Amino acid sequence: MGDATRSRDQRAQRSGLRLAGVRTSWHTVDDGDFFCPACGGDRSYRRRAGRRRFVLLGVPLLSRGRVAPVLECAACHGHFGPEALDHPTTNRLALLLRDAVHAVALAVLTAGGRESRAAREAAVHSVRSAGYTGCTEEQLVTLLAALAADRDSSPSVCAEIELHEALAPLAPHLAPAGRESLLLHGARIALADGPYCAAEREALEAVGRSLRLEDEDVDRLLAQARTPH
Repeated sequence: MGDATRSRDQRAQRSGLRLAGVRTSWHTVDDGDFFCPACGGDRSYRRRAGRRRFVLLGVPLLSRGRVAPVLECAACHGHFGPEALDHPTTNRLALLLRDAVHAVALAVLTAGGRESRAAREAAVHSVRSAGYTGCTEEQLVTLLAALAADRDSSPSVCAEIELHEALAPLAPHLAPAGRESLLLHGARIALADGPYCAAEREALEAVGRSLRLEDEDVDRLLAQARTPH
């Protein structure tokens, strides 16, 4: 076979590849913000659904079925599965953390520090540092009274359920040091008016369970919080 013949065959093959094949057509279903695994930060995304079709001479002919929906990052244009939405955005993570500190403070005050000015002030400082900059002692006292009136005959059970609802969605996204820091927030509030009482320790142990901390780690951290720095 001569060089000219081979050249014609190669051009025909390249032309055939361009003119026929299976292609995916995409359309946008919705959009939003997510934490892009490739960019490593908050980005906009488009949720896109696709259908595969056999195309000949640029004309779609036969449907070859649907493809799984993807999230397309507006910045890097990478495609990711819907499970990428399970990771909260940076802004969402900050809100979860703020609410978690607030829930821990309320749990500890309910358990034993509500009547102590020192404990209430420590709780206000903790909650403000987490992002509720307008939090006041009066607001915490009012909220504690409302929670007490709202709970049934098993207040400790209700308190643990509320803690779990606030902390469980956050725990998988925190490093161990972050989860330990949350428990220490509560420990410092409990210690503001003296040693842990039994109810305070029980509340802090519930915080540890909701944060997926081992019992021995909870004991270590509660002892660490008692050590003057």
